[in-house]
Amino acid sequence: MRIVIPGGSGQIGQVLIRSLQARGDEVAVLSRAGRAEPGLPCRVVPWDGRTRGSWTQELEGADAVINLAGRSVNCRYSLANVSEMLRSRVDSTLAVGAAIERCARPPRVWLQMSTATIYAHRFDAANDEASGQIGGSEPDAPRRWDFSVEIAKAWERALFQAKTPATRRVALRSAVVLSADPSLHLDLLLGLVRIGLGGRVAGGRHYVSWIHERDFVCAVELLLAREDLEGAINLASPNPLPQREFMAALRTAAGVPVGLPATGWMAEIGAFVLRTDTELILKSRRVVPGRLVDAGFAFEFPNWPAAARDLVTRRRVSPRARREAA
Repeated sequence: MRIVIPGGSGQIGQVLIRSLQARGDEVAVLSRAGRAEPGLPCRVVPWDGRTRGSWTQELEGADAVINLAGRSVNCRYSLANVSEMLRSRVDSTLAVGAAIERCARPPRVWLQMSTATIYAHRFDAANDEASGQIGGSEPDAPRRWDFSVEIAKAWERALFQAKTPATRRVALRSAVVLSADPSLHLDLLLGLVRIGLGGRVAGGRHYVSWIHERDFVCAVELLLAREDLEGAINLASPNPLPQREFMAALRTAAGVPVGLPATGWMAEIGAFVLRTDTELILKSRRVVPGRLVDAGFAFEFPNWPAAARDLVTRRRVSPRARREAA
């Protein structure tokens, strides 16, 4: 296949590109940097993520577009940062949609990154695509958490309002993708574990949804191939688990027997120091992949303990060896 990946220079993009190229696909990345970057072994085309330009020619006759563009959510939820998170996602999605609309030979499929954060903060039941509750104004959640839900909804509206009748559209409601590559999320968690701080936070009842990098890649490959799958699809392990159990399994994988707990106010202080927001730590994301399972997708890592062992073991080896093993 010939595949175009806007925003493909990040960690998820690099994992995906390696796998797609290994199976023989031709990949082009649209990047605001507009140049080749370390660890990005493919052609890079400049774009601004907003306006038409020569980059639109890449979509003509392409088999697929996988749009991963969007500012990182790992930041304080100031008005400026929230506004940039919204603009970077919605503007880039609208730009891709407008470019596809003008193609004489449009891509057959458009996979658009979204987020499992669109679902409600809840403990009582899991959220699948059919019966899951969309978040916003939950009585036991801070109002600032509504920002990320509203951004997610606007992101998906931008996808589905595009007039692309010849292009199948899929919103990838992805949980956090955990990779053995150097990554902010796994490295931060392992860093806390190794200094003895990887315990339960605020009681640890809230659920963590996640997906191993290999399952994320295989799910994307399935969605590229299956013409009957469109709309919103959850990309997450079928077995989310409470944060206290999640961290206990990570400690076991790392060989660290004890992790000190933290209260909610301690988490607030830590988030302030790290310039991030406690939503990323405390929101209960209990999300399951109903449509993937119904489509017959078989997870290589359905359970966190085995996934944690694999990721921690591979994280200890060199980046080159990890790439060769993948």
